[in-house]
Amino acid sequence: MKNLGGARTTVLAVITIVLSVLVSPPATADAVDDYYASAAGKSGDQLRDALHTIISKQTKVSYDGVWNALKDTDQDPSNTSNVILLYSQTSRAKSRQGGSSGDWNREHVWAKSHGDFGTATGPGTDLHHLRPEDVAVNSTRGNKDFDDGGSTVSGCSQCATDSDSFEPPDTVKGDVARMILYMAIRYEGGDGFADLEPNDSVDNGSNPYMGRLSVLLAWNEQDPPSAFEKRRNQVIYDTYQHNRNPFIDHPEWADSIFG
Repeated sequence: MKNLGGARTTVLAVITIVLSVLVSPPATADAVDDYYASAAGKSGDQLRDALHTIISKQTKVSYDGVWNALKDTDQDPSNTSNVILLYSQTSRAKSRQGGSSGDWNREHVWAKSHGDFGTATGPGTDLHHLRPEDVAVNSTRGNKDFDDGGSTVSGCSQCATDSDSFEPPDTVKGDVARMILYMAIRYEGGDGFADLEPNDSVDNGSNPYMGRLSVLLAWNEQDPPSAFEKRRNQVIYDTYQHNRNPFIDHPEWADSIFG
């Protein structure tokens, strides 16, 4: 008679090995330090230059590829069939991707018209600033700069907006700030795209600027990186772009560079 118990043990061992390969563990402090080794001890413009060089080494994702990537990076930890919407902070089925009412789509946190990069592979597809959001809420945000104040947004009770700015919920204000600062460090005009830069305005239009910088720096301090944000950064690094958002790993670098 066959030894079924031994066979089961062998199968379970193989499954365990496969899962250990497929599920990336969180990065150790030493691994993160190694990634930023060339930036160690620097500040200001020297730190900025070092980080630009480090994070510019990345694998690019296509705009179609963004859909599936977001289903991974923004997966609801309580329901793996859903994603968490950035501003609405609600859980929605991954299958509801699209452009109709009740769907979620791909929100460019650095508005793609600010620098006119559209959905081009590069800034238009960079997962470090693309997030799932409800179609209607995304439309309300449009290409507005970020600032405090305004009236309540339909479908996002913790959001506010006025004619020239958008305010996300307190729980993701830091996320928004760190995504904007990442884009400014990553895209500095040397790869055929505009030199993106945060400033203290809220009427930037199609210029390659996003505001309001003073508010974004305050948001970075007010809302430190969450476990969700840290996991997202790690998944992008491990599985998709193989680069990191330095302001998630080191929020204090925001003031060193932009303060």
